[in-house]
Amino acid sequence: MFSRETKRTGRLATSLLIAACAIPASAAAGTGGASPGGTTSPTAPTDPGCTTGVGGTGSTSQDCGPTGKAKLLATGQAVAPVNAPTAVKRAIRYANMIIDKPYRLGGGHRLPWRIDSAYDCSGTASWALHGARLLKAPMPSGSFVKWGAPGKGRWITVYAHGGHMYLVIAGLRLDTSQVPGSGPGWSKTLRTGAGYSVRHPRAY
Repeated sequence: MFSRETKRTGRLATSLLIAACAIPASAAAGTGGASPGGTTSPTAPTDPGCTTGVGGTGSTSQDCGPTGKAKLLATGQAVAPVNAPTAVKRAIRYANMIIDKPYRLGGGHRLPWRIDSAYDCSGTASWALHGARLLKAPMPSGSFVKWGAPGKGRWITVYAHGGHMYLVIAGLRLDTSQVPGSGPGWSKTLRTGAGYSVRHPRAY
């Protein structure tokens, strides 16, 4: 038989165990949630992973292209490289949203930003750069001639002159000419770039 004191001690230990289990794991581990000072820890930006952005749900390295180079699928969509920055992954995902759209002069230049029914070359580039959070408003091709920094970028390069423009993102060309369909499309074939102003986002 247990004494009354033993039973009381046992009930106390059980209560303490239940209370300990009720503490959120994040608080117990000291990560996330509120800090000792009462402020909330900042939330890290969400990495969209390497999905195509069109019905894709994966976000592991198996869903990515090879290091430093995007992968072009048979569907015409592109998949970001495994080591691409978040902005590059977002640019590719946004471009994938419009690759089945036809060409229309002035297409893709609407504000507020939303999917248009057709796109021209600068509307296509603007939409992808908007997805990367690198552009506040759509611009015509001539305005990209002095945009960003001069020369090729590590991840994103803009080729522009007064009559046409296109992007090269992680080794794939996003263009509205010499690509499948009449509007935006990806291609592994790179153009010479002769006669174009070559620019890039400063961080990429």
